[in-house]
Amino acid sequence: MAALRKWLLSGLLVLVPLIITLGVVDWVVSTLDKTLDILPAAWHPHKWLGWRIPGLGALLAFLIVLSIGAMASNIVGNRLVGWWHALLHRIPVVRSIYSAVKQVSDTLFSEKGNAFRKALLVQWPREGVWTVAFLTGQPGAGVTEHLPDDCLSVYVPTTPNPTGGYFVMLKRSDCIELDMSVDEALTYIISMGVIVPAGHQAITTGKLVAEHTLEPAPPHTQ
Repeated sequence: MAALRKWLLSGLLVLVPLIITLGVVDWVVSTLDKTLDILPAAWHPHKWLGWRIPGLGALLAFLIVLSIGAMASNIVGNRLVGWWHALLHRIPVVRSIYSAVKQVSDTLFSEKGNAFRKALLVQWPREGVWTVAFLTGQPGAGVTEHLPDDCLSVYVPTTPNPTGGYFVMLKRSDCIELDMSVDEALTYIISMGVIVPAGHQAITTGKLVAEHTLEPAPPHTQ
């Protein structure tokens, strides 16, 4: 029975990640394949091939994104994007949503983006309980006047899904900078502490976040 249980667990360790990965890939490809719906019905490949080819919609979506990126990179395209950006900022309600989403996407996908700057060790949700968090910047104007001096903006992710979490503002003296990269810290969080980053046998006491690690945020332009 012990051998059977060992074989069963070993089989699950091999199959479960593979099945989940294939399921996610299948969902992504199936979703992107719906891009073909923007084409006229007569242009759909399965109309003249007689069968569906999985992934053609994903390829079309990739080509569309690539084309828009190439267009936005030249002078004419950049002016069109600027005109579109200005137009959306004139529409009530849409303006607020678009502006917020664009700021987040610019931070995450820009080549100079640094949404997560440092991996930190903070006490959360109460004193004496420690968790891994990420430094995102410094509190903005209008907030700092209500906070103690020298506070940092910190994102505390949940596990195993780090896309959900809490945005908190903590004193610099309450944040310890970890000797691990952001990617290593994300892996550590997603694995619920099972996968310890290479070279880190355990989380060791680090140092307080130095002031020079924070670069001033670029001014936001409407």
